Amino acid sequence: MSGPFIDDARIAEARKLADEIVNPIFDLIQHNTTVSNERTVLRFFGLSGAGARGVPLANLMVDKLKAAGVLNRGAAYWYGRALQLGAKSPLEAVERLTALPTDKMGVLSPEMEANLRDEVRSEARAAMAELKARIAQRNALREQFPMSPAPHKYVIVATGNIYDDVDQARAAAQAGADVIAVIRSTAQSLLDYVPHGATTEGYGGTYATQENFRVMREALDDESRKLKRYIQLTNYSSGLCMSEIAFCAAYERLDMLLNDAMYGILFRDINMRRTFIDQYFSRRICALAGIIINTGEDNYITTADAYDAAHTVIASQFINECFAKRAGLKDWQLGIGHSYEIDPYRDDTLLLELSQAMLVRRCFPDAPLKYMPPTKHKETDIFFSHAYDVMADLVAIWTRQGIQLLGMMTEAMHTPLLADRYVALKSASYIHRAARGIDEEFTVREDGKIANRAREVFANAEQLLRECHAEGMVAAIGKGRFGDVKREETGGKGLDGVVPKAPDYFNPFLEMLEAS
Repeated sequence: MSGPFIDDARIAEARKLADEIVNPIFDLIQHNTTVSNERTVLRFFGLSGAGARGVPLANLMVDKLKAAGVLNRGAAYWYGRALQLGAKSPLEAVERLTALPTDKMGVLSPEMEANLRDEVRSEARAAMAELKARIAQRNALREQFPMSPAPHKYVIVATGNIYDDVDQARAAAQAGADVIAVIRSTAQSLLDYVPHGATTEGYGGTYATQENFRVMREALDDESRKLKRYIQLTNYSSGLCMSEIAFCAAYERLDMLLNDAMYGILFRDINMRRTFIDQYFSRRICALAGIIINTGEDNYITTADAYDAAHTVIASQFINECFAKRAGLKDWQLGIGHSYEIDPYRDDTLLLELSQAMLVRRCFPDAPLKYMPPTKHKETDIFFSHAYDVMADLVAIWTRQGIQLLGMMTEAMHTPLLADRYVALKSASYIHRAARGIDEEFTVREDGKIANRAREVFANAEQLLRECHAEGMVAAIGKGRFGDVKREETGGKGLDGVVPKAPDYFNPFLEMLEAS
């Protein structure tokens, strides 16, 4: 892969524009919290159980505080008040606070306020130390059993039953998979709570729960030891519970999370204020836990035309990168998303796809990148479908993608079967092995189709970034500039879960995460 195509100065300017675009959004983030972020704080303290009818205890306590009009001080503050009332555990804290009229608990003296915060910070430090110890366990296993070279082959399991998922994940790992992704049950992103316990009845996928994470991580650790090769685990933290799922994933030692600054807004109609606030805390947790995030720009060209909308992918990637860096994520944690989605009946598709993938690699040279397979134009002709996927395998190795979700020849027909994964893994392994180093052998012409297309796409991305800079991100989303999907700032689901912070708002975990 040769030829810069785009000057360094223009890439730096694109980053500067993205940074200035997100500034007003960070003002929103700094002055507001959400019910999901406050539930995450309680989960940090160990409040992971469920009460009557399976309602998570974190939801019970946060809903009580919100109804009383006092959540604006932070769940951690009220957890501290419960400790002062004699609570000896997170569960007792919930019981005491839900039994009292929280808004009538009285005013503390400045000395008592200071003591409360000191006590809660001490508990928070202990909780953070426990989390870091668990993350260290995962890192030790990674060091003991190194991963295969990139592109890491990523496949999906999605039976609805976590125990069946484990069987499929083990089989996929044995066939060469490097990353196992457990697809969530349909529409879980719209649930304003995290289901509790192991689940066996998901639809179109398996519920993302802390216990399900534990079950799969334990199985993959066992498989890693058998194969002498570390197997990575990923799940999804988009939706109304971004930060809660990020905490559960960090605690249960996951390696990756799908986590995007705009996906929930565009594709799940989740309120944009809620999404922007939640994604920040979730990414702070990912930064601490060494979790690689996967962004969702590949979705833009499933709702919009991949040729015409290629520049929106690039513009959004710069914005997503800026949100991530502001949350403390490093380059190696940025699985920036894009995909092989141009209509296969268009001429020069391989050149166009190489151009786009090379441009993404040029703009983000130190990020692993997350490359998605063809889906939009898949057919029930499984032989053509398989050939189509193999072209994506070739582009992945040629442009040094870090993470490659493998396409399935039956994509247009049903949830992939074990045999489909086996065929996809076998062919991707062959292509990666056969073509490794091809980028060092061929020079791309500076005046050729690949380079000219890259320059055209980047110029259009620059123009979109300038529009976002002039009019604001909210206006750009309202006009449908990303994915041809229009959303309003006060529309969508979850706005009622946004809470302005009080002047004395207290979140010791966010304090520690930002300080680090």
